[in-house]
Amino acid sequence: MTTVTARERLLNAAVEAFAEKGFAATTTRDIASRAGMSPAAVYVHHNSKESLLFTVSLDGHRKALDVITTAAASSTDPVDRLRTMVYEFSLWHADNSRVGRIVQYEYHALSPEHRAEVAVFRRSIEKTMQDALADGVDQGVLEADDVPGTAFSLLSLGVDLVRWFRPGGSRSSHELAELHAKLAVRMTART
Repeated sequence: MTTVTARERLLNAAVEAFAEKGFAATTTRDIASRAGMSPAAVYVHHNSKESLLFTVSLDGHRKALDVITTAAASSTDPVDRLRTMVYEFSLWHADNSRVGRIVQYEYHALSPEHRAEVAVFRRSIEKTMQDALADGVDQGVLEADDVPGTAFSLLSLGVDLVRWFRPGGSRSSHELAELHAKLAVRMTART
C-alpha cells in the first residue's frame, strides 16, 4: 500500500481545486479542505497559493517535455516520428487533462520569475517539434513552409483538448490521440 504524503495530498487538492474553479477563484482554504488539512498546513509546504501553482505547472511541463522528447527519439523515419510525437503529446494531455488545463491556461497567474522558468520548458517542447519537422522537410518527406507555425499548430492539437476533454466522454484519449496523429501526418506529409 502506497502512503500519500501531506505534500502530495496538498498538490492533488490544488490540482482538483485549480481545475474546477480556476486559480483566481481558489483559496488556500479550499485546497486545505480538499486535502483534509487546516489552512495553516498549506504554508508548511508552500509559502503561497502561487507556489502551489508553480509546483504543479513545473511538474506538468517537465512531464510533457519528457513525453515529446521520448516520442521524438522513437523513430528515425520523420513521418513515424511526427505521428508518434503528436499521438503521445495528445494522449498525455487527454490522460492528464486536469493538470494540462492548469499548466496551459493558468500560466498567466505565475509570478514573472516562475513564468520565465516554465517558459524554458515550453520553448524546449516547441523546439523538439520544430526540429522533427525541419528534419522531415530536409529529407523531403514532410512539407511545412512555416516550421515554427506548423510546430505550434501541431502542439496545439494536444494542448487545446484540455479545455473540453473529459474521461468517459464520446471518445477515449487513445481515439483522440490517434485522430490527432493522423491529422498531423495528413497536414504535413508530402504526397
